[in-house]
Amino acid sequence: MLDGNAAAGLLEELFGRDMTMSLSHCAHCGNQGALATSHAYVQAPGFILRCAICEAVMLRIVSTPDAYFVDARGMTNLRIPRYTA
Repeated sequence: MLDGNAAAGLLEELFGRDMTMSLSHCAHCGNQGALATSHAYVQAPGFILRCAICEAVMLRIVSTPDAYFVDARGMTNLRIPRYTA
């Protein structure tokens, strides 16, 4: 197990920006925290991010040659801050 920073490159590839400080809410326990604080499992067929408190799966990302498959049903929301100039 690694921290959520292990998924930083993949998340940036998907969203076009650093997502590690984006706040998520766990759908299971309600914990709010930055994606960087989640637990990352990278030896599955893809990335899995789990809640740091209850270990519920929050985000799954699988990459294939044709597409990315993203399952975020373990989060009630994901807050992505706007960049200010």
